[in-house]
Amino acid sequence: MNNAQASETGQGGMPEERIDPRDAMPEQAVVLQPVPGRAQVKCILEGALLASGETLNVERLGGLFEEHERPQQSVIRELLGEIASEYAGRGIELKEVASGFRIQVRQEIGPWVSRLWTEKPPRYSRALLETLALIAYRQPITRAEIEDVRGVTVNPNIVRTLTERGWIRVVGHREVPGHPELLGTTREFLDYFGLKSLDELPSLAALKDMDDVGIQLEFSGAPTVQAAAAGLPAANDADAAN
Repeated sequence: MNNAQASETGQGGMPEERIDPRDAMPEQAVVLQPVPGRAQVKCILEGALLASGETLNVERLGGLFEEHERPQQSVIRELLGEIASEYAGRGIELKEVASGFRIQVRQEIGPWVSRLWTEKPPRYSRALLETLALIAYRQPITRAEIEDVRGVTVNPNIVRTLTERGWIRVVGHREVPGHPELLGTTREFLDYFGLKSLDELPSLAALKDMDDVGIQLEFSGAPTVQAAAAGLPAANDADAAN
């Protein structure tokens, strides 16, 4: 037996087990980031809301954190409340709507802030706004029922525009001959007007003078339809005639 063969065998002629040097290395420990303190968590929440430019719910905000550092949802809500309090008397506010929380400009300073944009937002026809108001307050409602209240035929363009905007949707069908569609508002409708639920709609008594409010649905803390540059196309002459 030569030297090479001897080096590969152990005592008694049995093959010697070779150990991979990599196997002998100690397993590298997983390094966890330190758990952020309460103040840092609040900063993270505020920064995320500012950076996102959209509404974020508590679950999504919690997803910003690793599992070992994730605060409880009750803590997140408590910190959001603190942020909202800190914004009191400032030009921005933390607003809770149907889909979650967002940071927005306060309505009362909107006329000045809107001057940053040279293009004026579109104005909407009375017919479109009346139709939206009827759906919001009397949902679920059919087109025929809207026509009975308004006394004129509903222009299909109005319903299509409101549907494409995401403010209304078909929620069912009336159990009568023809099974007409029942229309209702959406979560996007609540978000746009700064509402958490339909319970926050102003009373019908507040909307009794259509010309005074312009059927603009000027909900508390929400932008008017005219003032919001949300990309809803202005109504055409045919819409305005209805």
